[in-house]
Amino acid sequence: MVILYTGDGKGKTTAALGLALRAVGRGMKVLMIQFIKEEGSSGEHFSSARLHPEFELIATGKGFVGMTGDTHPFEEHKKAAEEGLELARERMLSGEYDVVILDEVCNAVNLGLLKLEDVVELIDAKPDKVHLVLTGRDANKELIDRADLVTEMRKVKHPFEKGRWARIGIDI
Repeated sequence: MVILYTGDGKGKTTAALGLALRAVGRGMKVLMIQFIKEEGSSGEHFSSARLHPEFELIATGKGFVGMTGDTHPFEEHKKAAEEGLELARERMLSGEYDVVILDEVCNAVNLGLLKLEDVVELIDAKPDKVHLVLTGRDANKELIDRADLVTEMRKVKHPFEKGRWARIGIDI
């Protein structure tokens, strides 16, 4: 299947991680490539090591593009995302993984870090035995159309609106 978690609400990466945990519990091998987050920036980077080698998480991002504190030029973010997509393609086609998760790939497309057609080509190249999971805000209609299962997370309210920053273990 191709599974897509999108929307402006919290929980897209969390849903993908829940799916990964379930898959590992059933003896499947899972790869998660993160396109925005950088290594060690959130709790899943630490917990995934406990599930290795059944669950492998690779953060190819350079952090949140254009946000306060971003010291990387746009081209560096773009190159990292392109390398992440190529790595995802190689690993997906290797026959080694049952589930491949492209975390925040929709964001990478929307930010211009990846071309939509390159992501579509990867989806079209997916072997039948591989489940492919895509996450990120504002999924393109073409990605929605290609997915077998689409879930939209809708924000009802979020502590950030009251000036509360991300909490370790809950948000990051």
